[in-house]
Amino acid sequence: MTPAPDRLVDAMPFARALGVEIDTAGPDEVTGRLDWAPDRCTAGGVLHGGALMALADTLGAACAFLNLPEGASTTTLESKTNFFRGVRNGRVRGTSRPLHVGRTSIVVQTDLHDDDGRRVAQVTQTQAVLRA
Repeated sequence: MTPAPDRLVDAMPFARALGVEIDTAGPDEVTGRLDWAPDRCTAGGVLHGGALMALADTLGAACAFLNLPEGASTTTLESKTNFFRGVRNGRVRGTSRPLHVGRTSIVVQTDLHDDDGRRVAQVTQTQAVLRA
């Protein structure tokens, strides 16, 4: 049974503190969002890249978790981010989808878009499958 989206974020206290919200969660796709806020910005009122990466990491980790075999856990092995544009207002929405679900690793791609549907960043991460 897939846990409720709020329970997935509650399992990651940093994501909850940052303000990440998960809207939908299933093994084939996890969606979520992060609102622009002054305290999440760098110089010039631009949403901090670390906040964007944290959003993507949260959604990607949830997607990987939902693809784990019974009793396994996961941790991020590698994460690669391409930034395409700054965010100065509104909300960033993310969609994570598995690219590979294997016995020892899960690779997830997360696409982040602004309120106008423009790609803000793309993150590809590799998650280890940790068996008990």
